[in-house]
Amino acid sequence: MALAASALTPLNRISNANRWSQVSSRASHSFNVSLLFEKRGIGFRNGIAAAAAASPSPVIEDISQKEIPQRIYTWPDNKKPRVCILGGGFGGLYTALRLESLIWADDKKPQVLLVDQSERFVFKPMLYELLSGEVDAWEIAPRFSELLANTGIQFFQDRVKMLHPADHLGMNGSTGSCSGGTVVLESGLLIEYDWLVLALGSEAKLDTAPGAAEFAFPFSTLEDACKVDNKLKELERRKFGKDTLIRVAVVGCGYSGVELAATVSERLQDRGLVQAINVNTIILPTAPPGNRETALKVLSSRKVQLLLGYLVRCIRKESDLEGSAMPAEAGVFPKTLAEHGSEKYILELQPAERGLQRQILEADLVLWTVGSKPPLPQLEPCDRPHELPLNGRGQAETDETLRVKGHPRIFALGDSSALRDMNGRILPATAQVAFQQADFTGWNLWAAINDRPLLPFRFQNLGEMMTLGRNDAALSPSFIEGLTLEGPVGHAARKIAYLLRLPTDEHRLKVGISWLTKSAVDSVASLQSTLSKVLSGS
Repeated sequence: MALAASALTPLNRISNANRWSQVSSRASHSFNVSLLFEKRGIGFRNGIAAAAAASPSPVIEDISQKEIPQRIYTWPDNKKPRVCILGGGFGGLYTALRLESLIWADDKKPQVLLVDQSERFVFKPMLYELLSGEVDAWEIAPRFSELLANTGIQFFQDRVKMLHPADHLGMNGSTGSCSGGTVVLESGLLIEYDWLVLALGSEAKLDTAPGAAEFAFPFSTLEDACKVDNKLKELERRKFGKDTLIRVAVVGCGYSGVELAATVSERLQDRGLVQAINVNTIILPTAPPGNRETALKVLSSRKVQLLLGYLVRCIRKESDLEGSAMPAEAGVFPKTLAEHGSEKYILELQPAERGLQRQILEADLVLWTVGSKPPLPQLEPCDRPHELPLNGRGQAETDETLRVKGHPRIFALGDSSALRDMNGRILPATAQVAFQQADFTGWNLWAAINDRPLLPFRFQNLGEMMTLGRNDAALSPSFIEGLTLEGPVGHAARKIAYLLRLPTDEHRLKVGISWLTKSAVDSVASLQSTLSKVLSGS
C-alpha cells in the first residue's frame, strides 16, 4: 500500500499555505482511513503502519489502487504543547494573539497553528463602511500573513473537513504528551493536536425562503460586501440620468439589516428607494431603546419604507412569473445562482400579524440579513458515539470555562459556542462576546497547560453601537443608563472604540493614521464647500 507521510515545514505565509489546496483531488479517501484508525483505537503516529499490517479491507485496497498520499503536518517541536485554532475571526485570531502575549516557561510555551478558509481577517462590524466609502478594504480586512508576521503563530489557509477528538476516552487536561485528537482539512492535510479551539464563526442561512439562495445577497463576509458594492455600482451606472429609482429590499431589521438600510439609503439618496422587511412589528427588538429611537429617526429622514410584521414567502425573477404555466405557489426555482443583469426580482410577503394584507414587492437588489448557521455539524459524523454535544443550531455546548462538555481538550467560543448566561439564555453571537471569550480562552489554555485552575467566563455587557451612515451612528454604553450618543459624536466614538479593538499595534497605528488623514481631507473639502456657498450667495 503506497501511503506516504510527508513531513511538512511550518508555514507563515499564505502563498506557501495555498499549496495545500492542491494536495489531493480525492482527499475523501484519506478521511475513510482516519475513521478506520479511530475505530480500531490506533493512534495517528503509528496508524499508517498498523493499518498496513491489518487484514485487507475495501477502503485500504481502494486507496492503494489510486495511490493517494497522506499528508501529515509535522510540528516544529514534539515536546511543546500543540494548539490548533480553527477559525480566524474575532474568537480564533484574538485567542492566538492572547496566547502569544502571555508569559510562558520555555518548555510550556505552545506552538500555535491557526486555520481559516480566507487569507484575510475581517473586522465584520465595519463592513458597512465599505459601501459608504469611509474605509478601504486593507483597513478592516488585513491579511493574516501581515498580522502574524512578527509572531510565532503559524497560519494555513484551508477549510476544515472533519474532527477526530480523542479526549473523550477519559484523558484529562493535564500536560501529558498524549494527543487530544486530529483535524482533517479539505486539502487532505492531517493535523494532530494537544489542544483544540473551535472558533469557526457562522454562515448566512438562506434556506428559509424559496429563491433566497438564488437571488438574495447575504452580507456577512468581505466577499459579500464586495459583491453588494459592485452590484450597487452597476445599478448606479445603469440608472444614471434616468427617472427610474434603484429599488433595494433589505430582509431583516436586526442590527445588520438596519445598518445596511441606513447605509444604502444614504448612498443612493434621491436615486433609490430602500424597503426594509421584518417579521417583528418593531425594528431592533433586542437593542437599547436609545439605539432603536435613533435608528427610526434616521431611517425616517431618509425615507426608508419599513414593512413590519411580514415574512418573505419567496423570491422570484420577474421573467419567471411571465410566461410560466405554473402558479407562484408552486415554488419552482433555478438551482444555481443566475446572473442578476438587469432583471427585476419579485418578493412575495406574507403577513405575520393580523390586520395586514399580503404584499408583492419589486426590487433591483435583495439584501438578506436573516438567520445564520454555525458550520460545526459537518465536522463530526452524527453516528459517532463521542460526537460533539451540539444544540439545535449546531453550536457546541460548553461549560463555564468554555470547554466543550465531555471534551476537556477542546474549547469553543463565539458563534461556535452555546454558552448560557446566568438566566439560562445563550449569549448573543456578537463581536463583543467573541472579544471577551477570546481573552478567557487564551488564559484558560495557559492555565490548563500549566495545571492551574481554569476561570469561569462571565460576559460583561459594555453597551451596543451601530453605524447609520458616513457621519451618523448610535452608541448606548451600559455603564450610563439612558445615555445614547448619536450623530457625529456617536460616529466618532464608535470609530475610536473599533480602532482600539483592531488586532495588532502595528495595524492599529496604520489605520489610525489613515483615518486621521481622511478626516482632515474631508474637513478641508467641507470647509471649501461652505466658503464657496457663502461667496456665491453674496
